[in-house]
Amino acid sequence: MLSRAGARRYWPIWIAVIPILIWTVIRLFSLESGYPLVAMIAFTPYVGIAALLIAGVSLALRNWAAAALAAVVTACLGAAVLPRAIGSEAADAAGHETLTVLAANVHVGSADPQALLGLVDRFHPDLLSVEELTPSFAAELHRAGIEGRLGHSLLQPQRGAGGAGLYSRLPLPRLTKQTHFFFRMPRASIVLPDRRRLRVVAVHPFPPISGHVGAWQAAMESLPGTGAGTPWVLAGDFNATLDHAELRDVLDRGYRDAADVTGEGLEPTFPTMGHRLLPPTITIDHVLADRRLGFADYGVVDLPGSDHRAVHAQLVLP
Repeated sequence: MLSRAGARRYWPIWIAVIPILIWTVIRLFSLESGYPLVAMIAFTPYVGIAALLIAGVSLALRNWAAAALAAVVTACLGAAVLPRAIGSEAADAAGHETLTVLAANVHVGSADPQALLGLVDRFHPDLLSVEELTPSFAAELHRAGIEGRLGHSLLQPQRGAGGAGLYSRLPLPRLTKQTHFFFRMPRASIVLPDRRRLRVVAVHPFPPISGHVGAWQAAMESLPGTGAGTPWVLAGDFNATLDHAELRDVLDRGYRDAADVTGEGLEPTFPTMGHRLLPPTITIDHVLADRRLGFADYGVVDLPGSDHRAVHAQLVLP
């Protein structure tokens, strides 16, 4: 028999164990639906850390059942999350043609255009995907000399957060099929020097906030599957982490995530310190590529003035 004091110590831990168990079931079986669950699921890695701590507290309290359940939850969340910090074999770029991609959300044009040009000069991308591109920011990039680095473009600037654009070192013919969402997601081909092509999308679905989860899902569902034709590259602000079922569904259409492949999948991209009291916490900016392509490199870098960090990846062509 437990003493009254022992019972008070024994039972309260379940108040912590039960919520993480429910969270784990939702995550593992892709049951998140509506707001706020869809937005909250992005914090799954932190719930995994909490589960580990709760397992330790349960052990200290000698609540063996709670400790065992918290340990199982920790293992399940670890299996879902940790592989993206381990990565798989990166591709060897030696002897292969490569394509460097840089993606940047410029936060309604408030990012520093000179800083973005600095990233272009630093990483020498063949393709730059810009989200939240405003007419004034596009004009500032023009005055700063973006065309001298990336001479081809497909731009759909808008006032507010809905604009987007693609800049390229290589010819960038517009694809005839374009999506028509409030947040623009332009599509184009890249013509490689050997006349091969890649197809690209500047990705930016509406965020899954209250009243707009359906719009986010529709935009994610509109992203193309790879198929057997010309490979696709998807780069930008997906407003989704790898814990969202919708992003995993996109990957299941024939893609791999550069951060996941290179072991950088837990490197956060949003929000930056300048726009929140806390440092970046979630990973919602991505470069996805057809499984026929490899990844030799990936990184996340700060972009002054933006609430997002920029991401860059080096793709290896077959």
